[in-house]
Amino acid sequence: MPFITIDAGRMSKDQKKALIKEITKLASEILNIKEEAFSVLLRENDPDNIGTGGRMLSEVIGKENPGDSK
Repeated sequence: MPFITIDAGRMSKDQKKALIKEITKLASEILNIKEEAFSVLLRENDPDNIGTGGRMLSEVIGKENPGDSK
């Protein structure tokens, strides 16, 4: 059974639904395996828990946690 894991930022329920549907469809077409065989796991990551270039992603994209000061 193919298993697809996607790490991303926060998503709406509609975005999750579309992503699962389209990723499954595409993988099925490429691998020639029935869509029903696929499982998809979406993991939403908080920008404070991701670092890029030595900085927290939340800082890179200009967001801060409430209560933080610049």
